[in-house]
Amino acid sequence: MARANKSIYSALAANLLIAVTKFIAGAFTNSSSMIAEGIHSTVDTSNQILLLYGLKRSVKPPDKYRPFGYGKELYFWSFIVSIMIFGLGGVVSISQGITHMRHPENLVNPIWNYLVLALSFVFEGVSLIIAIREFDKTRKGLPWWKAIIKSKDPSGFLVLFEDGAAVLGLVIVFVFMVLSHNLNMPVLDGLASVLVGTLLIFVSFILARESRSLLMGEGLTPETQQKLKELVQADQDVIELKSLLSTYQSPREVLLVLILTFRADLRTEEITTAIDRLRGKIKLEYDIIKFVIIQPQSVNVPEKAESGDIYLK
Repeated sequence: MARANKSIYSALAANLLIAVTKFIAGAFTNSSSMIAEGIHSTVDTSNQILLLYGLKRSVKPPDKYRPFGYGKELYFWSFIVSIMIFGLGGVVSISQGITHMRHPENLVNPIWNYLVLALSFVFEGVSLIIAIREFDKTRKGLPWWKAIIKSKDPSGFLVLFEDGAAVLGLVIVFVFMVLSHNLNMPVLDGLASVLVGTLLIFVSFILARESRSLLMGEGLTPETQQKLKELVQADQDVIELKSLLSTYQSPREVLLVLILTFRADLRTEEITTAIDRLRGKIKLEYDIIKFVIIQPQSVNVPEKAESGDIYLK
């Protein structure tokens, strides 16, 4: 979380400064693409604030209303961020660009736009480098795309995608602004705005997909589940692991549910002791598993039936 905060704060500072300068430059030069970039930076600034709010909410301790904690607040606000990128970033930029293409205006003093783009590229580039370095510390040797798919902390890859889209958007605006100025074709400035908006919508779909998946509930990896199965079934009192269910409550909290068949000759006290022993082993081996629910099942109960008490600790 601390690593994610570092990249978020750096992106927030960069986008806030850049948004103001882009709007000023766009107003002075009649540049649609620069206004679109200003909107982009403003949306990114709002997104970082929402991510910080989600991170703060997600670490609230469990209470009687949320017995498993508030971890999924982060997933909710991450999904909201992806929607904002689509609506306020992509759609508004495309609308602005289409309007400028239909009613093009010649650029006035484009040197200001070039200066702002250069400064923005430096700020966004530094922010992107920080985001890349922080995310690189968490991917554990996995390929970048696979690490993003497997990541349970959206605050890390959200900032990575936002900064990447920002840098690519600046390159698009710069190229089309140069062409618009040298070819005296102001319509290209509007086209640049449309392309930036399209880029933002594409990024928003990727982020919405990942955030939605986390919000709905992702479980432990098949490799981790197999290791848990071996650990549980190695216990002398366990006959069989009937079912293993898991879901991430937050990037650092997993809820685990086990349905086990114990030896038929065990008394209630012995089953309780076995459950406590298993719970201790699991939490010792996997500190990310914060909640363990174990339900014993009789040997004679059909496979789909469930019986016994649920033990939660």
